[in-house]
Amino acid sequence: MKIILEKEAFDIETYIKNGGYMALKKAIAMNPDNIIEEVKKSNLRGRGGAGFPTGLKWSFIPKNVKDKYLVCNSDESEPGTFKDREIINKNPHMLIEGMIIAGYAIGANQGYIYIRGEFIKEARILEKAIIEANKKNLLGDKILNSNFNFKIRLVRGAGAYICGEETALLESILGKRGHPRLKPPFPAIKGLYDKPTVINNVETLATIPYIVINGGEKYSKIGVGKSAGTKLFSVSGPVKKPGVYEIELGMPFKDFFENYLGNMKEGENLKAVIVGGSSVPVLTADEAMSVNLDYESLQKAGTMLGSGGMIIIPERQCMVEALYILARFYHHESCGQCAPCREGTGWIEKQLKKILAGNAKSKDIDDAYEIANNMMGKTICPLADALAMPVMSFITKFRNEFESHIEGKCKLCQR
Repeated sequence: MKIILEKEAFDIETYIKNGGYMALKKAIAMNPDNIIEEVKKSNLRGRGGAGFPTGLKWSFIPKNVKDKYLVCNSDESEPGTFKDREIINKNPHMLIEGMIIAGYAIGANQGYIYIRGEFIKEARILEKAIIEANKKNLLGDKILNSNFNFKIRLVRGAGAYICGEETALLESILGKRGHPRLKPPFPAIKGLYDKPTVINNVETLATIPYIVINGGEKYSKIGVGKSAGTKLFSVSGPVKKPGVYEIELGMPFKDFFENYLGNMKEGENLKAVIVGGSSVPVLTADEAMSVNLDYESLQKAGTMLGSGGMIIIPERQCMVEALYILARFYHHESCGQCAPCREGTGWIEKQLKKILAGNAKSKDIDDAYEIANNMMGKTICPLADALAMPVMSFITKFRNEFESHIEGKCKLCQR
């Protein structure tokens, strides 16, 4: 992925000067099915968190249906994740071009960008980019003098984490409450306005121009095995060089940590790492140092690549306190539709608050774990799992810190 680092990088003239929209010109001359095949060959997987093969998702769209839709999920609300907004800030036309190509490939004439409500600056950048693309006949009717018409509408969210879930996002676009839908039917069959719909993440769509220009086979050779290509990681925590990094999938975490992040800041020691955003199981420092950054390796290590929101946790951080902060977030953001999530997130928050205050017993730790375990896989969307997985991994790997609170001996948060 080429992110242009010029002063006016989001300007269309700068993008075109650097080869922008050449992929669209190539795509318009191709058969749509051939584009989908190239994306399949690339082994590109969704970069929003689920990691589902992108080309396969596109191929599910029925061909004999007139109205189809493409939706870009830019509701980047996962704690620890801040890479999509960098794409929008640095190179919005890369996203716009990817969307137009995707729309052409699946036969959609209307696209939507659902953007997080707090992204005011980014929304303005995208609005400008859409206007610029329309003026250049890259959007709108008869794009590049072809028979393909495609329009993009920007929709701003209202600050609900749940609307990052693809079907809740669709409900929000329709002006309804952001409640996830039961699946099946999946959006590819019954999505926006009950029509076939593809929903892709910003990073996923921004990768499409490279694949079209260079071919799926070339992209598949980047990375490792089924984890093809590059991935953006947004890194926060007390490392010397936090920020957003693009690396080849399969890179050892140890190399990334030492050679890119510059190790921990002076006086800090590594305790744990959350690799893929706050909703994935935590890794201890030792586990992290022996794992590679790709889908399969991380799954084998008991966690997930997720959205690439990497949170570096230092030795001085109390893990009970960190988990309580996450629990409070997920309880607040639960839409309340499913009882295991609505009640379970609340119970866990209360249990952790009690443990943190030193008013609990060892059984309360076990109860928190059991509640989390009973939440797994019991709800319409993965929000319950998004809290349950951190709870179970934190308790399993750092139980001694939970016990310290019960004994009134936690020195890390002086409680």
